[in-house]
Amino acid sequence: MQRISTIFGFILVLFLIGCGGSSSGTANKPPSGVISDDEKFALTYKGLRFYSPNLPYSSYKLEQLSDSEFNALSSENQLKVADKLLASLFFGYPLDILKSKIDSGSFISAVKEGLKEDKNDLTKVENYIADENYFAQSSSNMEVLNILARLYALEHLDRHFLIDWSSYILTQTIMFSPAYELESSHEPNTERVYTRLVRNLEEQATMRYVTYLHMISSDNWRRFRSPEDNGREMMEIYLLDFDDAKVPLAGQTLQNWKLDRDNDTLVISLNENSKPISLFHTTVYNGDDFYRELAKSNAFTNGVVQRLVDFFFTTHSVSKKTQIVSKIVTSKPETWQDILVQIVFSKEFLLNSNRAKSAEELFYSMVRKIEYKHFNRTFQYFSIALEEMHQASMKYKLGKLERVPLDTLSFINYHKYIREWIMLRHVRSDNLNNYRKWDSQGWKPSFIAEENFTLDSNNPKDSLASFINHLFQSTISRSVTTAELKLFEDHMLEIVDGKVEYRYAFDLTERKTNTAILVMDYISRLTELYRFQKVTL
Repeated sequence: MQRISTIFGFILVLFLIGCGGSSSGTANKPPSGVISDDEKFALTYKGLRFYSPNLPYSSYKLEQLSDSEFNALSSENQLKVADKLLASLFFGYPLDILKSKIDSGSFISAVKEGLKEDKNDLTKVENYIADENYFAQSSSNMEVLNILARLYALEHLDRHFLIDWSSYILTQTIMFSPAYELESSHEPNTERVYTRLVRNLEEQATMRYVTYLHMISSDNWRRFRSPEDNGREMMEIYLLDFDDAKVPLAGQTLQNWKLDRDNDTLVISLNENSKPISLFHTTVYNGDDFYRELAKSNAFTNGVVQRLVDFFFTTHSVSKKTQIVSKIVTSKPETWQDILVQIVFSKEFLLNSNRAKSAEELFYSMVRKIEYKHFNRTFQYFSIALEEMHQASMKYKLGKLERVPLDTLSFINYHKYIREWIMLRHVRSDNLNNYRKWDSQGWKPSFIAEENFTLDSNNPKDSLASFINHLFQSTISRSVTTAELKLFEDHMLEIVDGKVEYRYAFDLTERKTNTAILVMDYISRLTELYRFQKVTL
């Protein structure tokens, strides 16, 4: 038998061939003439396929929402569905841009096709988030802060954004959480795990190979630190196999693997198992066999699809989630994108999901919709807020078992952060180029610009209604109701000598700002701000 070190050397060579070495922030592609796509996609190691093209969208078996079905929805439902899709991807558009995309008649397909394009300038993005003028660099846990900032700094919803989003989603789950809360793990683990996922996904590595690389890493062993514990958890996490009788067998294959407790370093000695062990319907001997055959096993696809379906469809019944899993598995996914994109563009998710939004889904979509300007510690405060919601990024040993902060204290902190730091914050024109003052963050003047609503100086009532409607549609994708409008009118308007006038004699800019703050405060208290809602056809 070959020793583990020889196997690792062979895999490393093939991995470097496929990735073209390391790089900071740009996609790594094999040099021209070194290896073709056909040769790359044919690379295997003892049956473990390294790379695979993403499935064409037409191969998805979980029914997808089509342009024609989307176009047949009412205008308000179109806004709701569009917002649900974009928010689930941590994205959003100002209302006028979103409406123009919807009016094109090809909103759904255009977003899908955009995920294949390369629009973001990754070098520019990395330089931006590393610039102290825009993002404070002197903070603890900068690895996580940079990941949070990057999702904000990526301007376009393109292939690179999808990869970063996919990597973030995976690191929030039990499958890939870096678990820096543990004494044996450390904050730099977050960047290693996340970056490895990003680079693997850039190269279209199969989900089996991505998982294999993670399982053999020191980052994984810092989370599950003994042969029996690691073997048990890998079978339970990826295969949903809870058979205790298999744990001693898994531990035997990993008998020469251990985490050095003094240095938190994975050590693989030479006293590997030499007896044949029956696992995964095949014969394995050592740790490499165990991880490789686990990733190759028939139960793997079902297990990881179930994990992601549970993550996205948190309120669906067990039977309904089983149906969803079955359809996705039937499509024979090979990459993480084959699962994630299939879920978020599905009719089941876009029309029928009815659950609370994660803090990231609400934050990243909202800051784009209201044209929010950050200051240099926005993501430090966001990270602290996530911690207070018990939703810290990449911290927990078992990932975010509850994806949304719904216990009383957690939701209070969720609402408090969204209301005080996002909805009620606005930045004055003289602070648009300042990123160091705490009050230089918030929605920009352009969010409440006159071109966004109908302003008639001779008709305060209609002007107010148009402005408030803009705020409602921008934030919660619906129009203001008659009762709500009357509430605001009674507070802001009065009749003087038979003529409707504004109750407070502010100039236009101050009036718009004060009205927006009042309305945004009201919206921040609405349940629908924090929930994806089922669409009633």
